[in-house]
Amino acid sequence: MLTMPEKQSKSMARRIVFSIIAVGLLAAAAPTLGLAFNRPAQSIARETSHTPVLSQKSVNDIGIPIRLRIPAINVNSAVEPVGITPGGVMDIKENQDNTAWYKYGPRPGENGNAVIAGHYGWDHQKPSVFTQLSKLQEGDKLYVDSDKRTTIAFVIRKSKRYNPDADTTAIFKSNDGNSHLNLITCDGSWDEAKKSYTNRLVVFADRT
Repeated sequence: MLTMPEKQSKSMARRIVFSIIAVGLLAAAAPTLGLAFNRPAQSIARETSHTPVLSQKSVNDIGIPIRLRIPAINVNSAVEPVGITPGGVMDIKENQDNTAWYKYGPRPGENGNAVIAGHYGWDHQKPSVFTQLSKLQEGDKLYVDSDKRTTIAFVIRKSKRYNPDADTTAIFKSNDGNSHLNLITCDGSWDEAKKSYTNRLVVFADRT
């Protein structure tokens, strides 16, 4: 996997622009376009590794996501809620170790497409949270812990790479009546002129 040049790592690890998702965000959240959300989720550090895993029927127990765990790639990350930047794309926090949940969409476990994004690349010789996301395979499990001390399990269905200018409405919207979780990060080679990566990687998962 290609990662960013070292001289760009510090700045880009703190600023990844997901231009790929602009169309989906505008379609799903136009009434709240441009709102900023700068506070972390409540009880973000609460330990939830021993909480019960919710069944598909336990929709009333779904809380705000506060932690994402992906054992296959050793991810155990705090989740922070984010909105949309003034430029119309999904926001993301500066911390390279944390992930960002799109708060204007479904919560993980609710019907529809919940979306969580994370940084890609290296900063001070340390990988960002989703640097190894491309290694996930069909059938791998991931878990989302909530502020209600519950855990919802998902299973990977597929991965797909997108051009940054692609129409990605389907990543944010689903009408099949089921619960999905889509993970987004950068991918590909570093484009020095655009100060960005050439691709975006989306991993699609379904609630078990």
